[in-house]
Amino acid sequence: MTLISRLLGFVRDLIIARTFGADAATDAFFVAFRIPNFLRRLFAEGAFSQGLVPILSELRAAKDAAAARQTIAHMAGTLGLVAALLTGLGMAAAPILTLLFAPGFHAQPFQYGWAVDMLRITFPYLFFVMLTAFAGGVLQTWGQFAVPALTPALLNLAMIAAALWLAPLLKQPVEALAWGVFTAGILQLVFQLPSLWGIRQLSLPRPARRDREVLRMFRSMGPAILGVSANQINLLLDTLVASFLASGSVSWLYYSDRLVELPQGLLGVAIGTAILPHLAAVHLGRDSDGFSRTLDWALRWVALLGLPATVGLMILAKPLVSTLFEHDEFSDYDAEMASRSLIAYAAGLPGAIAVKALASGFSARRDVRTPLRYGLRAIAANGVLAPVLAFLLAPHGWGHAGLAGATAAAASFNALLLFGKLLADGTYRPDASWRRFGARLIISNVAMGALLTQALESPWTDWSASERIVRLGLWIAAGFAVYLISLLLAGLRPRHLLLSEKA
Repeated sequence: MTLISRLLGFVRDLIIARTFGADAATDAFFVAFRIPNFLRRLFAEGAFSQGLVPILSELRAAKDAAAARQTIAHMAGTLGLVAALLTGLGMAAAPILTLLFAPGFHAQPFQYGWAVDMLRITFPYLFFVMLTAFAGGVLQTWGQFAVPALTPALLNLAMIAAALWLAPLLKQPVEALAWGVFTAGILQLVFQLPSLWGIRQLSLPRPARRDREVLRMFRSMGPAILGVSANQINLLLDTLVASFLASGSVSWLYYSDRLVELPQGLLGVAIGTAILPHLAAVHLGRDSDGFSRTLDWALRWVALLGLPATVGLMILAKPLVSTLFEHDEFSDYDAEMASRSLIAYAAGLPGAIAVKALASGFSARRDVRTPLRYGLRAIAANGVLAPVLAFLLAPHGWGHAGLAGATAAAASFNALLLFGKLLADGTYRPDASWRRFGARLIISNVAMGALLTQALESPWTDWSASERIVRLGLWIAAGFAVYLISLLLAGLRPRHLLLSEKA
């Protein structure tokens, strides 16, 4: 389901790129969209669940269905009030928020005005996405993963519809995308209600600020969200600094980030979401060996799929951007610039994926402060490195890529801090077979990379869009085949990747 949602995201961005290009108007929209989309990633992509699921797991383990349902109603009602208040404040403060996240727009009055107007349209998405994320956390705790994973696809569908059918009717066509975001918020929340009814956890929200479990939820929610969302906060910083760079920089960063988001969301979010309820249950059962084995299993999959994704994105950066986005309003120059930031973002992909899995090892034990502390360190590191690299490399046309490189470095730094802490306190004990497993991965990634470098010799800019799609698909398929065959020849077997097996 996550894969379906991510593929629809690619279709969405392809349509946006070809319809609106990369100019001042699209930069304004992406700033207006970056803020609610940032909040969506915070709440809907596992970060919210890091603080919520362990609490709900305890409620479910108590086997008092009526008490659990009442507590969930109190949580939903109180969260809804908070979300409504934040939404109202955000809409009122749209001019300030725009200056905060894109201060460079102030020198361009029309661009600044567009961003403010569209932010007021998109900001109510916060209200719906917070409640949607809460509903998703309840469903995940009760073992229902498909519907929460598919829910983000509705955002992509709504924006696609807005770009194709609403945009031609508006004076400022890009504003249609903002209305698509607003509509998606409503659709996503409604989509999950039947599933809540199916597990008998749908009831009328009732605010109860003094409920003990509600207070626990809010105390853990903030640190948990910040702890696993350092990378998303760093992306916001990228947007802020990019607003001072050449026109189009915000858009180039957006499109390259979207390509990295496919494996990051598919692997990091999916793995982190899947193991969190299991880790919480194992922790409640005081099974330290099972806890360590689950983390070990998750990290094997992070390495198995994250490393080839990184190699592939870095080598095929220009062919990927050219094939997916270069058409109509999106020029070859735009493709070249976006590919530069894609290479930089991709370097931090393994770290960004690993953070999702590693943070679950803390959240399942109700330790949300350690990921928060390390996340803040990563944000601080990016805050220093990003502007330095951006303005140092800007004269050479790599300023936006410098921002992406700083974000990649910060994600890797965050992952190393989490990993080191789990090792130091004995929570995670790597299996002895990692050395053999790692050697297999190195051999297979080198073989795949050697093949994919041959694709760069092809004249991609001379081919039509359909030829690019076919040839890119063939190269990706060939790379995957070489990687898989190399793994098999190196001795890796499917049984080595099961939770109960050793490689």
